[in-house]
Amino acid sequence: MSFQLVIAEKPSVAHSIAAVIGADEKQNGYWQGGGYLVSWCIGHLVSFAEAGQYDEKYCKWKYEDLPILPQPWQFIVPDEKKQQFEVLRALLNRPDVDSVTAATDAGREGELIFRFVYQMAGCTKPVKRLWVSSMEDAAIREGFANLRPDSDYDALYQSALCRAKADWLVGINATRLFSVLYHKTLTVGRVQTPTLKMLVDRDAKILRFQKEKYYTVGIHSGSLKADSGRIADAETANSLKEKCTGANAVCTSIRREKKAEQPPKLYDLTTLQREANRLFGFTAKQTLDYAQQLYEKKLLTYPRTDSQYLTEDMGRTAQHLVSDLLGLLPFAQGLALTPDVDRVLNSKKVSDHHAIIPTAEFVKQGFTDLAESECKLMNLICAKLLCAVAVPHEYETVAAVFSCAGNEFTAKGKTVLIPGWKEIDQRFRSTLKADNEEEVLNSLPELTEGQSFSVAADISEHFTSPPKAYTEDTLLSAMERAGAEDMPKDAERKGLGTPATRAAILEKLVQMGFVQRKGKQLVPTKDGINLAVVLPESLTSPALTAEWENRLTEIAKGKADPDEFMAEIEAQVRQLVKTYSCISADKQNLFQSERVIIGKCPRCGENVYEGKKNFYCGNRGCQFVMWKNDRFFEQRKKAFTPKIAAALLKDGKAKVKGLYSEKTGKTYDATVLLVDTGGKYVNYRVERKE
Repeated sequence: MSFQLVIAEKPSVAHSIAAVIGADEKQNGYWQGGGYLVSWCIGHLVSFAEAGQYDEKYCKWKYEDLPILPQPWQFIVPDEKKQQFEVLRALLNRPDVDSVTAATDAGREGELIFRFVYQMAGCTKPVKRLWVSSMEDAAIREGFANLRPDSDYDALYQSALCRAKADWLVGINATRLFSVLYHKTLTVGRVQTPTLKMLVDRDAKILRFQKEKYYTVGIHSGSLKADSGRIADAETANSLKEKCTGANAVCTSIRREKKAEQPPKLYDLTTLQREANRLFGFTAKQTLDYAQQLYEKKLLTYPRTDSQYLTEDMGRTAQHLVSDLLGLLPFAQGLALTPDVDRVLNSKKVSDHHAIIPTAEFVKQGFTDLAESECKLMNLICAKLLCAVAVPHEYETVAAVFSCAGNEFTAKGKTVLIPGWKEIDQRFRSTLKADNEEEVLNSLPELTEGQSFSVAADISEHFTSPPKAYTEDTLLSAMERAGAEDMPKDAERKGLGTPATRAAILEKLVQMGFVQRKGKQLVPTKDGINLAVVLPESLTSPALTAEWENRLTEIAKGKADPDEFMAEIEAQVRQLVKTYSCISADKQNLFQSERVIIGKCPRCGENVYEGKKNFYCGNRGCQFVMWKNDRFFEQRKKAFTPKIAAALLKDGKAKVKGLYSEKTGKTYDATVLLVDTGGKYVNYRVERKE
């Protein structure tokens, strides 16, 4: 008997596929049955080798060894993943396996993950590709009925390989180059560095901002209120107010305009991450993680998508989904909705995957057994689908201009004619615990041109506002648009990174200490600001990286040459190393951490600083030092904190709580004395127990 081997990206996905195709016997590292073997990777099972594997000299970071340009490229299997790789290697090379199905995630990275494993296992058996956007049983069955030769995806693999190689070359070489120059580990990346620069530029604008005061004069009569434009100084504003008080205002023009606000598009990953951040405070990574969990539970379609449309053959599916959701969602009860599904169908605007929508499985299961975070995300996605197929929101605006004391004043009003999709959006938002920003409508009284009013007047004081710090919502939007003005209008993919990678980039910047979260805001740290300032424009420009992403998309379509792209990357890396061979002495101290002063040295009067292992005198000639692991404190199971050190330096003694006694097995509070006889070590003793 021969078998078809199916390789998924994750164990949970393999389990779902196995259940559908009848591989129901659990083995060690795979499922078996019905003529199938179904196994899995654990994300990236095979990776590019570290630089040190090419040559031992690369284990140390030195300028003389740069640039590092692997030829040929080498690969490794990380130790913690070797067991599963060996399972796959054995399965791929089993004599009774006559064909292989690549069932890793249907996208650029999924293709790379499969190909690396297949190649490293030395397999040459024929491969078919499973390409599905949903883990529902029906979608999996349909996918297996329409398997395509994996060679159809060779260009996609080349694009993925170029992306991975380019990131390795720029990341390894630029990180080593600038870390050696500045004596501190400075991680540089093709996407993360331009993203950091955007945060630093915004921070600089906020710091440079000088607020300016301005005034407006308002005239009012009954329920009517109209305002002047901005007035720069108080004197002019006061003069206008006095002229208007008790004067007549004449309506000189009325402009009515009917407008329609079209329904929103469905979610792609970036717009989902943005709204989940704005409404729930989820980070981009949290949103992606929750969406991935829901996808693996078969409740959501594939989340790593950059499309906001469905394919034209999905009309009936969408129609059924909408009518089922109207009965399932509490906020949609009693809603009169005649869905216009055609507005969300456009096959030309769907690349690898269609927009994110709930599945039929979700309609059956509902919110049962879902975590609160998953419920929030599902509600958000369901609400978006209902909004997207509703009628436009129609309203009328009125702008009335009045003349009073030789000045113009404007009153604006808005009346809703057809609530449309906004009624659904408002119903959904009213269920949120967060502040619900309901639109305040201003209705103007009936007015006619030439109508005259006797008015009162008042003055309002205002200040110009600084630019706002980025949140994940606004930064994701900026990443998506970055460099767009320098790209061709028909470029398919613009911006920094892809929907699938942006969340990880933001997390990495925070983990490396270049960016910090302050509430919802993302703010660069001192090291982050310095790094963005010292790096060349070729690494910080979003336009360059946006161009790379566009080229990678062209490679995936077979319209660009991967070898040409890699040659350009290598040339750029060589030029970078050549240009930055040395820096001035004052710049070398840019990234030294600021020393924390603890107190004054009892021997020489210089500052005492906190180090990693001790509190030391800043005077190199003075040997005064207090060690954090001193036996006095360690025996008493007490951490020697900066607070204790500061008190000892100031008064020669410190009140210390919670000292442990080996004799009694209990803790006690005591006054501890610093005993310094001028020798190499200082001592401590308990003066008295409190």
